Amino acid sequence: MNYSRQHLQETAAILQALDVGAIDRMVDVLAGIKAVDGRIFFIGIGGSAANCSHAVNDFRKLAGVECYTPTDNVSELTARINDEGWESTFAEWLKISRLGESDALFVLSVGGGSIEKNVSLNLVAAIRHAKSIGAKVVAILGRDGGFTATVADAAVIVPTVNPETVTPHSEAFQSVIWHLLVSHPRLKTRAPKWESMAR
Repeated sequence: MNYSRQHLQETAAILQALDVGAIDRMVDVLAGIKAVDGRIFFIGIGGSAANCSHAVNDFRKLAGVECYTPTDNVSELTARINDEGWESTFAEWLKISRLGESDALFVLSVGGGSIEKNVSLNLVAAIRHAKSIGAKVVAILGRDGGFTATVADAAVIVPTVNPETVTPHSEAFQSVIWHLLVSHPRLKTRAPKWESMAR
């Protein structure tokens, strides 16, 4: 089969298999955070880190929620990696940001971190810190969701339809789902530019 057709067919299969109930649970959690003027802190690695920057923009501008991501500050991030090590980077940044029980940690990750496999331990440390102080944890994940899925208050797992394309589909659907969230009537504060012009 033509690869382009195959990739798009996989995309369509994932769309049909997404757990709408899980997305709605995430809306519930985030609407609760917004109702108490809480903040959302996005964390991710690699392509997911880039998605965090975009999501921060959308949640701030379209949903009216104060949001941040540590990967937008490369100076602090690399200083912490150099001086303290990779594992503690996000957790220590969250402590300085005074993550609290009215806030949420939003994880974007393909694997969700794994203690057993020694993968993405900075995500694990950040999530443990969030849970220890009573902050909510929500996530958009791939595969089985790893450590994150076991402790999150709400997690959407992008279904695996082909083990050879887990990463591209997971990172693409992070964008699909967060755009759904900022467009959701319970979260949206203002319309995007083109939609507002059309009115």
